[in-house]
Amino acid sequence: MRAASGRLQDNPVVGQKRVLLAAPRGYCAGVDRAVVAVEKALERYGAPVYVRKQIVHNIHVVTELEDKGAIFVEEVDEVPEGAHVVFSAHGVSPAVVNAASDRGLHAIDATCPLVTKVHREAVRFARDDFEILLIGHEGHEEVEGTAGEAPDHVTIVNSPDDADRVQVKDPSKVVWLSQTTLSVDETMETVNRLRSRFPELHNPPSDDICYATQNRQVAIKKVAAAADLVIVVGSSNSSNSVRLVEVALEYGAKAAYRVDYAEEVQQEWLDGVETVGVTSGASVPEVLVREVLAALDDAGYRDVEEIKTAEEDLMFSLPKELRQDAAGQRDARALGGRPSGGGA
Repeated sequence: MRAASGRLQDNPVVGQKRVLLAAPRGYCAGVDRAVVAVEKALERYGAPVYVRKQIVHNIHVVTELEDKGAIFVEEVDEVPEGAHVVFSAHGVSPAVVNAASDRGLHAIDATCPLVTKVHREAVRFARDDFEILLIGHEGHEEVEGTAGEAPDHVTIVNSPDDADRVQVKDPSKVVWLSQTTLSVDETMETVNRLRSRFPELHNPPSDDICYATQNRQVAIKKVAAAADLVIVVGSSNSSNSVRLVEVALEYGAKAAYRVDYAEEVQQEWLDGVETVGVTSGASVPEVLVREVLAALDDAGYRDVEEIKTAEEDLMFSLPKELRQDAAGQRDARALGGRPSGGGA
């Protein structure tokens, strides 16, 4: 545990101090798969292994992987020819895949399968000549990857207000898709405003906002209603973490803040506070939550109650490139030969 820059003090003026700990919280299946993919690639091929963009949006995870030998780059043209490169959980466009292939890179695709589902929906609707209204934050890696699947058919809708301004060619052939990490409530407000303008707006075949994002928002809604303060552990570029702060405030928390680390919790946040809600974004390892709980314990918040609203047991298999290489190595050993070292 890192040493705190300023230890939180117990405030004897406050009465019954307690923590409401939201569950589910933290790592989702897609994040776990992506992080393990980088770790396995480092074990199998040795350092360095390159990663395009942050593998997941969490500064702690990225720093730990850098310490193990991962090198994070913005684009594949920064990767030496013939090296191994991992695509992040947020997904990439076909243009990025092609650029990696042109450089002879051994690409490992750690895109979350739920993001891949949205990519396939974009391809399918573009093939059927639909206009796609992609609800999401322009510039986010996931949105760039999805839009890149059908650039001539996609219009990005950033917010409910954008829904009032967007223009389409044929209102009878319009479908909405969404970034997987958005606020459920805000997304549905955007959809409703789009549908008020385009009554024949088609829905995606299944919900695009991922189960983990929805579950964490449901849990924090329940916690926020009883909390004086909500602390969300997560990084500033994590869309789902930022949404959790917004949802907490919308559903009754008197104050809500996001932190990367426990030492960022400010003493003044706790002044007059009896009930603290705690949760974490879908790319946050549990150790960071435990550090926040330890800091709150030091401040007298020793009664911790977990508020559980769902069970999560979903797991995703490793990217096919790692599975294929593992199978090839097993076959080579069975034949008494040397395993080949190539990636996908």
